Amino acid sequence: MGGYVEQVWPGNPAGATRAERTSCRFRAYVPEPLVGAEVPLPATVAADLVDVEQQVRQLNSSHPGLANLEPLARFLLRAEAVASSNIEGLVLNVRRLARTEASEREGLPVTDETARAVLGNIRALDEALSLASDPSKPVTVDDLRTIHEALLRGTRDAAWAGVIRTEQNWVGGVNPCAAAYVPPPAVEVSALLEDLATYVSGDEHPALLQAALAHAQFETIHPHADGNGRAGRALIQLVLRRRGVATRVVPPVSLVLATQADIYVNALDGTRADGSTVAGQLAWVKLFVSSTGRACLDAGRFADELVEMEHASRAKLGRVRATSATDLLVSALPSLPVFSVTTAADHIGRTFQATSEAVERLREAGVVRQVSLGRRNRAFEAVGLFEAFTGFERALGSLDADTRSSPPVRPVPAR
Repeated sequence: MGGYVEQVWPGNPAGATRAERTSCRFRAYVPEPLVGAEVPLPATVAADLVDVEQQVRQLNSSHPGLANLEPLARFLLRAEAVASSNIEGLVLNVRRLARTEASEREGLPVTDETARAVLGNIRALDEALSLASDPSKPVTVDDLRTIHEALLRGTRDAAWAGVIRTEQNWVGGVNPCAAAYVPPPAVEVSALLEDLATYVSGDEHPALLQAALAHAQFETIHPHADGNGRAGRALIQLVLRRRGVATRVVPPVSLVLATQADIYVNALDGTRADGSTVAGQLAWVKLFVSSTGRACLDAGRFADELVEMEHASRAKLGRVRATSATDLLVSALPSLPVFSVTTAADHIGRTFQATSEAVERLREAGVVRQVSLGRRNRAFEAVGLFEAFTGFERALGSLDADTRSSPPVRPVPAR
């Protein structure tokens, strides 16, 4: 069973305040291993797990009107990265992220540190999904480190990328004695991560239950100096992809968790107790399952909006030859919310000249508009895409999924 262990903080002689310099006693939490853990579920929760897993599978199945799910998948992955970062106080909207991403593709300098951090979150999610592509290959601690390395690479915290802590850390407060939460002592971290990797490699629990428990355990271990929350939420997507539930599209669960951040943090705290953690785990699993279901429901509605947008774009363009550069580019716009002609040509597999002509046709029809990257770099932006996502994000920021009856409870873009 998990439990708290008494520790002594020697104090920091170089601390700026007396509290930082003074030694004190604190309690660090050591969770029980996940491998072999029994999690008794009430029949209603077990049924919800089955229902919501089916919703995730449905989100990943063929969608009426979307010939290719890849554009939806890439846009929702960006949304998941933005929301996961927002939970950690890194506030950035999808348009700003897309323009920064386009600048980076064009080799332009990226000076926006928040954007750098969120781009790292996209890399971490991509890395997690890549590691999950072969379910026959066990997940290792090095794989978990690789996700974290991708997260912090190129950011101001790059020195800590992929580094497992060797010292005591804590959450909140000037020292562990005043902290909101104190993770396990560093000497426990290696064995706990090995257990977590083994657990994620198996299938002893249903996929959604496994994802929920793995995330909570990662946050409890808190193995890194920074980025634990974002890396831990990437682990959710690794489990769902590895178990064959989210084969193509990630359910943007972080968008829902961000709406109830305090409840989310309290639920994770509730999984840590002396003795039995069953009650706390059950409360967390319920929150996770309901949040995942909500994410799937609203992501499905957003997919419907993308279909309507594509139909409207094609109506503006008139007759378009199948598999032409114009045809391919219209379908690919959610994957390329901000793009240059070169990027678009590479993406759709057509020549620069053919793509340039297609872009001009879309611009003349009002399907895309020209924007600038830096001072002289010409790029294009899909008209209406970010506005549609704003409505999606605002709805997810409302507890009732309707901002007219229930205002957003967290910062969201204005309409």
